[in-house]
Amino acid sequence: MSTVVIKPDEHNYGFFSCCSVIMTRIVEFINEQNRLPDGVDTSVMFRWYKYYSNRNRDITFDYFTHYDQIAEEVITPIDYHWEHQFNDYTTLEYDKICPLVRKYFTPSNEINNMIRAIETKYSVNYDNLCVLFYRGNDKNRETKICGYDEYVDYAKRIISKNPETLFLIQSDETEFINYFAQLYPTNHIVFKDEIRHMNRCNSTVDVLYRQHNFLFSKYYLAITVIMSKAKYIVCGSGNCSIWILFYRGNAKNVFQNLNGVWIEG
Repeated sequence: MSTVVIKPDEHNYGFFSCCSVIMTRIVEFINEQNRLPDGVDTSVMFRWYKYYSNRNRDITFDYFTHYDQIAEEVITPIDYHWEHQFNDYTTLEYDKICPLVRKYFTPSNEINNMIRAIETKYSVNYDNLCVLFYRGNDKNRETKICGYDEYVDYAKRIISKNPETLFLIQSDETEFINYFAQLYPTNHIVFKDEIRHMNRCNSTVDVLYRQHNFLFSKYYLAITVIMSKAKYIVCGSGNCSIWILFYRGNAKNVFQNLNGVWIEG
């Protein structure tokens, strides 16, 4: 038996940061052994999101379907590392990475139920949906974040192509949400009950509202899958953005800001 074991001293912070670390270790094993591992021990991961009453419980499969239930073939070698969050997303090896996403990160039944409930509650129509995703606040420690006005330029371009466009506004910055809700008052969606956001600062919602992390991390995974299905996506760069692309399976109709430069898929 050869099991990939994620160690306690691994980078263990934000939800999709944890996913990226797990994926990196799996890819390293596959590239070295030219096969899938027999198992993946992620029991120490998702530390920020665990029940306060049982910090040692493995919560991985609260989020994801067990990998033993999903058969996928792999193509080697695979070019992926968690640092790819700051790569040009049009260059990612989706044909090699996405089978691993399906095997190890397919949403659980609970998450799929959340997805369906949100789609119904907000009458989500993917054919006319454009995601404006802005990961702000403490992300500026890692990369250059553009101003809101640059998102406006792309919003105008997209709505000129399809006047029926509905904007899904998703951000951890209250100011971003308010800005675009006021700019497009009659054609926007905000998942008001399923997200957390705060006034712009140098922290994160997972730290400020940590007592609710477990529930809202599940909502956020569901919302990430929803965002991946939109016709258009305007986003920055980071683990949250790259996992939208992993669930999408390609960079088509994606407009990515990477260190102040826009990349069009």
